[in-house]
Amino acid sequence: MRTVTGLFDDYSDARSAVSKLEAAGVPSSDISIVSNKAGRIDRDSDVGEDAATGAGLGAAVGGVGGLLTGLGLMAIPGVGPVVAAGWLAATAAGAVAGAVAGGAVGGLIGALTDSGVSEDDAHLYAEGVRRGGSLVTAKVDDARASEARAILQSSNWVDPVERRRAYTEQGWTRFDDTLDPYSPEQIAQERDRYRRTAI
Repeated sequence: MRTVTGLFDDYSDARSAVSKLEAAGVPSSDISIVSNKAGRIDRDSDVGEDAATGAGLGAAVGGVGGLLTGLGLMAIPGVGPVVAAGWLAATAAGAVAGAVAGGAVGGLIGALTDSGVSEDDAHLYAEGVRRGGSLVTAKVDDARASEARAILQSSNWVDPVERRRAYTEQGWTRFDDTLDPYSPEQIAQERDRYRRTAI
């Protein structure tokens, strides 16, 4: 199995990618979405139902105090509240719980690297979510990885090389979970920055 990941500036593009992955036969249980609080999960989708039933998000973090503020809503240090569904949400929640209990690096970066995403890319994706983005991940057989990647790209994904360059030009080096989460105003400015450069 391989993890294929795409970052999206707009939640609607991320949701479109999820729908296309499902239509291509990727099981909902193998798809995850993590979206900054500015985005939302459509409660009618199979992926949203998977967070409630199959992925066990509540069971993974049920005893962890304030980390889970409601089903599908969790807090990631440095990002703030996110809406999450699927296997990555449960893995991230478990990583956050482990970080609280044992002082280990956890959260979204730990969940991504545990699933095979490089640490450099995990930092980029976590920063993208911090800045208002949505992250879609899918576990697929090696033979389907190219197809899944093409689906994500066709859904208006963020080019990770270009985004890393843009962040680096702004002085960014790595995701820092001690920074304050972006405010709604900062998220709007961030989205406008890339909307203008994409034209």
